[in-house]
Amino acid sequence: MKILVTGAAGFIGSALALRLLDRGDTVVGIDNHNDYYDPAIKEARLARFSSHPNYSHLRIDLADRKAIDNCFALHQPERVVNLAAQAGVRYSIENPMAYIDSNIVGFAHILEGCRHNGVEHLVYASSSSVYGANTAMPFSIHQNVDHPLSLYAASKKSNELMSHTYSHLYGLPTTGLRFFTVYGPWGRPDMALFKFTKAILAGEPIQVFNYGKHRRDFTYIDDIVEGLIRVLERPAPISPNWQGDQPDPGTSKAPWRVYNIGNNNPVELMGYIGALEKALDKKAKMELLPLQAGDVPDTHANVDDLVEQFHYKPATTVEDGIARFVAWYRDYFKV
Repeated sequence: MKILVTGAAGFIGSALALRLLDRGDTVVGIDNHNDYYDPAIKEARLARFSSHPNYSHLRIDLADRKAIDNCFALHQPERVVNLAAQAGVRYSIENPMAYIDSNIVGFAHILEGCRHNGVEHLVYASSSSVYGANTAMPFSIHQNVDHPLSLYAASKKSNELMSHTYSHLYGLPTTGLRFFTVYGPWGRPDMALFKFTKAILAGEPIQVFNYGKHRRDFTYIDDIVEGLIRVLERPAPISPNWQGDQPDPGTSKAPWRVYNIGNNNPVELMGYIGALEKALDKKAKMELLPLQAGDVPDTHANVDDLVEQFHYKPATTVEDGIARFVAWYRDYFKV
């Protein structure tokens, strides 16, 4: 297939592009290479496959409507995976307009491109953040998610709503994947694992929020990519039994679906740090702090629908995933 991947120089996008190219697909990548975090790692990720004969790269911004229109008109992708977004919960508190421009305006441009160019299936990144103030665990796609705690979360919920409208009005099959705390080699420098590793190796204290008591459903990058590919291959179906008087939030009469993709095995932050200390063979110095604004205490993914419909469940343990990350980190930074 010819597949458009946005955020192709990003953590998840680059891993997906590499996997698609390895299996024989043609990939068109989009990335704006912004400096939200060090662009050098984006260039290094991209260098792994940018010279592949079946890869084309465009350095454009999703908010640039003309550039996105031209991309669709020129390349005519059969399927699209939208992973480009302004990331980060806390940054959305400081700089909300960045999320409006990229995650809402930019996403609308992708939807329009799909609508007008016969795209067979749009798969896009949502987030476990959409569960917001929900406390019933594990989080299920069949729960209402109308109480986001950050603009980042609200922008991801907006993507799900916008997609539903396009699926309903134009018959565009769309599938949203709610990622749960993705980690692994080539990860983002602004995320905890990267920051913790750098600080511990330097002998500096790490900031441990919520006093280390919150739990996350940490999900390894290879598991995320496998889930993405399985979902991409099957355009979202309609749900013939869906009823408006008892609306199921996870399905629709339109060709629209959302799924959780998480490890289904939450780990307390202190346990995560312990696995990192073991992989580094070095103890962490810790600064214990309260929960940050916009954060949720716990996440736990119910992945029953993913298992039932795609016969797939992420399975990499935190110990194995962190060990692989540390091996990559030492090699990449020559530490």
